[in-house]
Amino acid sequence: MMETMALDLAKRLMAASSVTPARGQVFDAMEAMLAPLGFEVTRFIRGDGEQGTPEEAVENLFAIRRGPAGSKHFAFAGHLDVVPPGDGWTSDAFEPEERGELLYGRGAVDMKGSIACMVDAVANVPARAGTISFIITGDEEGPALHGTRALIDYMDAEGIRPDLCLVGEPTSVNRLGDMMKIGRRGSVNIWLEVEGTQGHVAYPHLADNPIPKLVAMLAELDALVLDEGTDWFQPSNLEITEIDIPNHAHNVIPAKAKARLSIRFNDTHSGASLSEKIGAIAEKHGGTALPIISGEPFLTPPGEFSDIIAAAVKAETGIDPEPSTTGGTSDARFLRAVCPVIEFGLCNATMHKRDEAVAIEDLSTLSRIYARIAKDALAH
Repeated sequence: MMETMALDLAKRLMAASSVTPARGQVFDAMEAMLAPLGFEVTRFIRGDGEQGTPEEAVENLFAIRRGPAGSKHFAFAGHLDVVPPGDGWTSDAFEPEERGELLYGRGAVDMKGSIACMVDAVANVPARAGTISFIITGDEEGPALHGTRALIDYMDAEGIRPDLCLVGEPTSVNRLGDMMKIGRRGSVNIWLEVEGTQGHVAYPHLADNPIPKLVAMLAELDALVLDEGTDWFQPSNLEITEIDIPNHAHNVIPAKAKARLSIRFNDTHSGASLSEKIGAIAEKHGGTALPIISGEPFLTPPGEFSDIIAAAVKAETGIDPEPSTTGGTSDARFLRAVCPVIEFGLCNATMHKRDEAVAIEDLSTLSRIYARIAKDALAH
């Protein structure tokens, strides 16, 4: 199969091992791709690495090619970090290999392949069309504390604000182009704890068993119906994900009982409102609740931006992408505060799996779709 620019770029990115948090070599490769295309590239480190512990350092990259004064600004966003490859790969996870019609390697679809297509696409968008930028982090698959949020802070400090942003997450399901994400649910994890008084099981009147209180609390939480869903979102769901009773003796009433739950919620709630609701139930049963909000829900209602994406997909594939809000979270949850954002990218069947792979032809097709999207977004 003929080596295309998108395929070459994908291989170069995939050959750089970049298990989250990513830095160094993979960003060197990204900068080397963008600089010849006229982009001003800024790279910076955030996180504990700034205080001398480089294993926690996160690298970020912002690149911009400015168009004529007053022109529109379109941004591509994504991440160069990947999840650990795990064992059992047919070939080395960080030595991209073509086998038949597929390119194998970690990051093939999530999401170095998409980023390669973005770079290939902008090579076919003239500078006079408008301003284009890349918002690229090395901290999406990890805690996401020092990645896209730090990039947004940088853009705010520089007075840079895109008009539209496309995130290249692998949104397609059965074939390239069949789905785009116009929103995502929010996410909050909550740690529950009930204190008791340790004692001998034969003398329960001298102790206070926290387990029945925790069980009653979890029963009430499990029975909660948070909502019935909305026009664009499925119903919010609460899942109990861990129960921990630190007790290794059969004849001891424990002093403490813990649990954890995770809520994926739609735009009828906020992380704060759900945290307050769960906290009240925990308190009712004599416990406490510690929430950590990973992200708020967002929705870019169908309209001009989704129409641009749908038209580009239709022109190159002949299919109409389904607008969806399903799935987990992405860095779009942060970028939503900057401008309207939609996610669209490669097929997601092999993401995070061993022998992750992308159809080589899809790389060429996605590059053309991205070029159409960028040109049309800048022209509107």
